[in-house]
Amino acid sequence: MTVADELNPAVSDTAATAAGPETEPDEEPTKQRKNGLYPGVSDELAENMKSGWADTELHDLQPVAQAGHTARRRAALSARFPGERLVIPAGHLKTRSNDTEYPFRASVEYAYLTGDGTEDGVLVLEPTADGHRETIYLLPRSDRENGEFWLSGQGELWVGRRHSLTEAGTLYGIPASDVRRLPDRLRAATGPVRVVRGYDAGVEEALADKVTAERDEELRVFLSEARLVKDEFEVGELQKAVDSTVRGFEDVVKVLDKAEATSERYIEGTFFLRARVEGNDIGYGSICAAGPHACTLHWVRNDGPVRSGDLLLLDAGVETHTLYTADVTRTLPVNGTYTEIQRKIYDAVYEAQEAGIAAVRPGGKYRDFHDAAQRVLAEKVVEWGLVEGPVERVLELGLQRRWTLHGTGHMLGLDVHDCAAARVESYVDGTLEAGMVLTVEPGLYFQADDLTVPEEYRGIGVRIEDDILVTDDGNRNLSAGLPRRSDEVESWMASLKG
Repeated sequence: MTVADELNPAVSDTAATAAGPETEPDEEPTKQRKNGLYPGVSDELAENMKSGWADTELHDLQPVAQAGHTARRRAALSARFPGERLVIPAGHLKTRSNDTEYPFRASVEYAYLTGDGTEDGVLVLEPTADGHRETIYLLPRSDRENGEFWLSGQGELWVGRRHSLTEAGTLYGIPASDVRRLPDRLRAATGPVRVVRGYDAGVEEALADKVTAERDEELRVFLSEARLVKDEFEVGELQKAVDSTVRGFEDVVKVLDKAEATSERYIEGTFFLRARVEGNDIGYGSICAAGPHACTLHWVRNDGPVRSGDLLLLDAGVETHTLYTADVTRTLPVNGTYTEIQRKIYDAVYEAQEAGIAAVRPGGKYRDFHDAAQRVLAEKVVEWGLVEGPVERVLELGLQRRWTLHGTGHMLGLDVHDCAAARVESYVDGTLEAGMVLTVEPGLYFQADDLTVPEEYRGIGVRIEDDILVTDDGNRNLSAGLPRRSDEVESWMASLKG
């Protein structure tokens, strides 16, 4: 990569000192980078860089596709916390090493309410007599006058063009203002304030004497529970994510011979290509677990061998440009055909998943799909003589968990484990409603060193996972484009390879 070795970034973040609303924000002095090849900038060059640039303001922008939905979400938030100032930051770039950063991903709360995914943004709802006044605070276009656009490591010529504040207002349907002015405005704020914590230390410092952890947690919980039921835009984005994920799985099957010649990394890279071409990224670290690695639930090292005769457990999901992710798992025979014992275990997991999916319906308890799947798995381990029955005893004591370990699913959306801050009574102890999207993913995992099972079981791990939408009259499998039944999996793989 090209290194911006001339100077350090000149743009301050939201923690920097800000000027009043009638003046431009204070500028940090440009600093020379240690070991930079240029000792400085001549007055002549600085003056030259100020002029000769065309006007690139975009005048034909349309609001983002979800603008109507984000407006309704903000209205619900406003109604829940009348008379209070609400502050929702996007977060900042995080350093990977020295002067390189991780790819930025906005906080889910901010993305959910704005549709924006850029760093440093902050959404503020200021109380009014009849609701709230909304402002999205962002970094404006790089300044051509002070040289920030070419001297800063985050300037336009280094990392790309930012939207102007006018453009941002059009895109997101929210008046936009310079985020560098925000800290002083927050310090001067009066009345009750709530902030979503953990994303912007500068914002939190500015509000340190105005907020409490308990009140802020109430805001976080509300925004988590608001995402339990997806609107039509969200369902559409999740279907896009799933459809791309299906294509990513097909890509993997087509190159299993190359993975055998290399490692699990070939599978990881193959799926990642699909995610980056059709979406924003992968929604989480892909699990490309071949052979006994399939028994490690979150195997993301992906550095092991891929061998004919073994199973490949592929747990992966594409994340859309709007940050909604799929989460799908298939356990595939590397050579295209299950062995007798592999099929026996696979079919047991498939039967458990079928029972779980059948239990997903509006008005049912959230736990129903988990209980249904676990009962089938408990029946199987008793039937196979791995644990002493009766099944009710096994379930009561959780004895089947030696080989199944995890819960049978979770909510899905902007986070792969979405709505995690919701109250227990609203989530795992709650009732399913149309519009909820959850995974159903039972599994059986027989560790390679487990002496309590026959040797032929050891090192076999199977998980089958699909993304299920609760509908008015039952459910719809968003990932039905991928076969699940063992014989159908074999036929599908054969068609892709042949």
